[in-house]
Amino acid sequence: MSEPIIAFLGSGSMNGSIMSGLLAGGTDPGTVRATTRSAASASRLVDSLPEEHRGVTVTSSEDDPSANAHAVDGADVVLLGVKPKGILDLAAEIKDALAPDALVLSVAAGIDLEMLEGELREGQPVIRSMPNTPSRVGRGVIALAPGAHCSDEQLRLAHTVLQNSGTVIDVEEKQLDAVTGVSGSGPAYAFFLAEAMQKAGESMGLDAETARLLAKETVAGAGELLHADDADPEALRKAVCSPNGTTERAINVFAEGGLIELTEKAAKASAHRNAEMVEEFRR
Repeated sequence: MSEPIIAFLGSGSMNGSIMSGLLAGGTDPGTVRATTRSAASASRLVDSLPEEHRGVTVTSSEDDPSANAHAVDGADVVLLGVKPKGILDLAAEIKDALAPDALVLSVAAGIDLEMLEGELREGQPVIRSMPNTPSRVGRGVIALAPGAHCSDEQLRLAHTVLQNSGTVIDVEEKQLDAVTGVSGSGPAYAFFLAEAMQKAGESMGLDAETARLLAKETVAGAGELLHADDADPEALRKAVCSPNGTTERAINVFAEGGLIELTEKAAKASAHRNAEMVEEFRR
């Protein structure tokens, strides 16, 4: 069976991360198409691709006003990755160029299945997703919420296409707000922690370069330990907390400062904003 043709409309953070993960995982570049808005961004995208991935077809709407329609013509999977405010107009733009069984997958926050399906041909299979940026290095989490016309076979196709970008899970659409709060926005939480650790190191006399190296390698290494199949965050944390030791003292400061409650509050704020965006973009 030949590889599916995959079209990425928009090459922003999420679509770019997924495409990079796919290509790094061995997807044939000749089966990948990508569009950008400007000729300059198309040129930057081509220049950013490793030599072995230069077979990707990249076009811009500036050079070809019908670039999006041409990209989806004959495509099996189409990923919509422009900014949320442009998703519905993009769906309407490509509506007639899509094959009836082409799977449309949106990576945009704030656009629900009802809105997306309303802009496409009746019966078009659609999936709403929430990926995150570690997809770029094959360590992402991508949650999928299938629409009313998406078959089990098409959902499996989405898993196959996305599996090289990380862990793919199925959820109900109503759970996507929570997914956004935990994993969609989650990488920024880890980056913020590394940033805070660097500043703590500098405050104790380390030079910035050394503090940054210690912080980022520690967070990255902890992530590797968490990636084991049977890893449990609580068990890993307890394993390095010797009674009355240095790590336990630090963890107690975090706990007494309300880190768990603050993290829950932050995740809920992210989830709430995702729900707000759905109402803002509803036509």
